[in-house]
Formats: sequence, structure tokens, C-alpha cells
Amino acid sequence: MFDPSQLFDITRLPAELADLLDCELAWEALARLDALGERIGNERLGSVHPTAVVEGPLTIREGAEVGPHAYLTGPVYLFPGAKVGHGAFLRGPVVLGPGAHVGHATEVKRSVFLGGAKAPHFNYVGDSVVGHDVNLGAGVKLANFKTFGSAISVGGAATGLRKLGSILGDGVSIGCNAVLAPGTVVGPRTIIYPGASAGGIVPGDSVVKYRSELEIAPRRA
Repeated sequence: MFDPSQLFDITRLPAELADLLDCELAWEALARLDALGERIGNERLGSVHPTAVVEGPLTIREGAEVGPHAYLTGPVYLFPGAKVGHGAFLRGPVVLGPGAHVGHATEVKRSVFLGGAKAPHFNYVGDSVVGHDVNLGAGVKLANFKTFGSAISVGGAATGLRKLGSILGDGVSIGCNAVLAPGTVVGPRTIIYPGASAGGIVPGDSVVKYRSELEIAPRRA
């Protein structure tokens, strides 16, 4: 499940992103994102709120919006209909596809959101590829760095990377405050319940549940 064509509907990609997922292993898209970032220039056709801070190259297409007090360090590319909400922090290279949304207090670093993907509030997304129409609940974190800084492997396959977040297939939905370990690959249409901690390879069309037991005992004087 490392082939991008098994995770994403390649036919939905805008022409500008045609090469991004033309790779054998999905995480190789991040190196292609770096190369794309070097070609991003300054072209502002969308709306940038006067309180937003933009440093470095920003291409913002018609209908895209950058909200109040957002902080963008380019290169950043916003496709039509993409939205960056209040207080969001983007550290390029970052690409938000058509209709993608990064919302309040969310931080995104070196990642791509395909069309319709959403990280609406209090999320961290680092070194990740987020598929079409993915939704991250409040507080979801896509961790990108192992505790001891060692190289990250995906299902036993060495990536040679010390920083790698998650690869989320199209239509994935992740509940509030779930945390995904570095190098997690989630297949299309999978649902991860709130509060879960997931890692490795999660098949498509699956449901990941976190079960805990709540105990209520009498209070003692």
C-alpha cells in the first residue's frame, strides 16, 4: 500500500500537481514537494487579511483566502477555494489543494493537502501527505519525529528519513485528539476513532477504535 495510486485518486489532481504523486513510494512525494516549492513564486489573486503575516513566496489563486492573524512562511501555494483560518501557522513548502482548509491554531509544516482535505482546528501536520476529502478532528496530531530521532521505517520498509509524518489516503476521517505516529500510512476511507493512537500501516476501509474502561468509585472521606 505504498503506491500513491492505491491511496489517492490521481485523476483528481490539478495539472500543477501532476508530478507530485508520480513516484513509486508515497513518501517520495515530499521530496517532489521540496522541488515544487523552489518553483513557487509570488502571485496573489486571492484574499489575504491585512493582519496576516506572509514571509517568503506565496501563490494564492482566485477564491483562496488567508484569514486574520495567520502566519505563513513560504513557499506556500493555495489553490482556488483553499482557506487558511485565523491563527493558523504554515511552514513551507506547503500546498493546499482546491477547497482544502487549514483552520484556527493549526500548524502545518512541509505537507500537501489534496482537494477538500481539512485540518480545521488545533491540529499539527508535519511532513505529511493528506488525501482528498480527509477530515482531521480537533486536536489530531500527525507526529513526524521519533522520540530518539532515529530513521523512520514504514511497515519494515526503510525510508531513510528522520522526519516523516503520515500518508493519509482519500476519504480518511480521524476523530478528535487522535495521534498518529511518525511514518503511519492509512488506506482510503478508513475511520480512526477519537483518542486513538495509531501507527504502521492501517488498511483501507477499516475502523480503528480505542477502548478504555471508565471506573467511578465512591469518594472516601
